[in-house]
Amino acid sequence: MRIATWNVNSVRSRIDRVMGVLERHDLDVLLLQETKCRDDQFPMLDLAAKGYELAHHGLNQWNGVAIISRVGIEDVAVGFPSMPGFGEPIAPEARAIGATCGGVRVWSLYIPNGREIDHPHYRYKLDWLSRLRDDATGWLADDADAQILLAGDWNIAPTDDDVWDVAFFEGRTHVTAPERAAFQAIVDAGFSDVVRPFTPGPGVYTYWDYTQLRFPKKQGMRIDFALASPALASRVTDAMIDREERKGKGASDHAPVVVTLD
Repeated sequence: MRIATWNVNSVRSRIDRVMGVLERHDLDVLLLQETKCRDDQFPMLDLAAKGYELAHHGLNQWNGVAIISRVGIEDVAVGFPSMPGFGEPIAPEARAIGATCGGVRVWSLYIPNGREIDHPHYRYKLDWLSRLRDDATGWLADDADAQILLAGDWNIAPTDDDVWDVAFFEGRTHVTAPERAAFQAIVDAGFSDVVRPFTPGPGVYTYWDYTQLRFPKKQGMRIDFALASPALASRVTDAMIDREERKGKGASDHAPVVVTLD
């Protein structure tokens, strides 16, 4: 079984690339973030023709998360139970969707960016992660053998090796101690990074900004992760980051992350 996560940065403009990723990696499940469309706008025809089903949560041209599967989609959950909202008035955002696909409980997650350290969105980000940790801890408490994958764009670089220049990011989000601690708290709850052992750094990234020629200069960040419960982690036989997908005209600024299970 092969599962991938990818911040597609607008599925309507990149559906051809989505189809290419599905075929190239022979994917059973693809988790997407930043689809940037409403449910009724999702381009589904080509997917259906290839035998894929879809669960999507999109409210407008921002955010949006999806699960694409050819091994079934059951028990779809829009948002995790205690997921907070944001804005005035506070409202839920399209940042999490879960479903059971081929016996694995997958979550496509688009963690808030945080914007700036002194911005309310940063506090929202930390609260969002804290509540995810609490809910995920509860899932494992209910069933220690549960096969769960928390995957997506985490908007956190957990270690200094995960950014091209630590000094450049000083005083910015994604690398602060509270953000890294929030990520580590989910790892400590029992969810391990199953990709890093197969793709060690430094210099291994999943995101490169469109500006300043960051991609050809190899100036990226590692912020897309797949965290697996113990039962699922034991099934992982391989993982990779599809850096080639970042190349060429019309590419997303993120690369797909692919996990293979026995």
